[in-house]
Amino acid sequence: MLLTEFIRESTASLEHLYPTVEARSIVLMLCEARIGTKNYTHIVEPEYKINSKALPGLKADMERLSGGEPIQYVIGRAEFCGFSFKVNPSVLIPRPETELLCRNAIKTAARIQRMRIPYGKQAEPVRVLDLCTGSGNIAWTLALSVPGVHVTAVDVSDAALAVATGQPFAEQAKEIGAVVPKFMHYDILDDATDYAGLGTYDLILSNPPYIMEKEKGMLRKNVKDYEPADALFVPDEDPLLYYRAIAAIARRCLAPQGKGIVEINELLGKETEALFREAGYPLTEVVKDFYEKNRFIIFEK
Repeated sequence: MLLTEFIRESTASLEHLYPTVEARSIVLMLCEARIGTKNYTHIVEPEYKINSKALPGLKADMERLSGGEPIQYVIGRAEFCGFSFKVNPSVLIPRPETELLCRNAIKTAARIQRMRIPYGKQAEPVRVLDLCTGSGNIAWTLALSVPGVHVTAVDVSDAALAVATGQPFAEQAKEIGAVVPKFMHYDILDDATDYAGLGTYDLILSNPPYIMEKEKGMLRKNVKDYEPADALFVPDEDPLLYYRAIAAIARRCLAPQGKGIVEINELLGKETEALFREAGYPLTEVVKDFYEKNRFIIFEK
């Protein structure tokens, strides 16, 4: 079967779920993952034939995709901040918007690290706490992007922690002198939790659940039917419960002059900022994403 033919037929089979351009992009991602082609192979080699042995697997993958399963779960990985993360249905698929959080955090961590250089061997490492780590994409990105940073990442899901600890970056971290993140089981909603046991951090980061149940109908099938609901949704009657917990943890764990950066529901920007102000963080800022939607809150003591 010609690659061009497979791309054409497969794209058409996904158009009930996605716009044509996006459907085509998904098919090209599948081909790259399974048979090693590039997104231009069918153009520069119009007679390129798919090995017959690969076709059954590709067709099985397309059945999963046609049912709405995300391409990232089908191929088992997702690109984020230049790194390829392992993902499965136990964890959310990292979003491009969250890359903005990481970019801000990387700049902050690098600045703090430079400020401590004069202290030489006596300098304290920059310490980062990642709450609701999921796949570990934020934790690993910070650790690999600013070698020497110490990252502690927590999640209530053991399945998610298994994914996070199993990310394939240990060797890369060793080569560049990065410190492998420490992953811990922790329920940030448990009022009995001893937050002080987590230690003190220069940066507290989080992309917690924040989509209200009433918004579920607006989500695509590939999100609401496949990604873990407990990592996505919060009750309509208390949509800011995770942010109250984060604010409480930060009161105990954020170092003087430390900073917190959390991803938020675009519909609740003012309410979330007000929560942090009332919790004792007078320096707050709502940051928009590249779609001009409220996407993050930055807060400082």
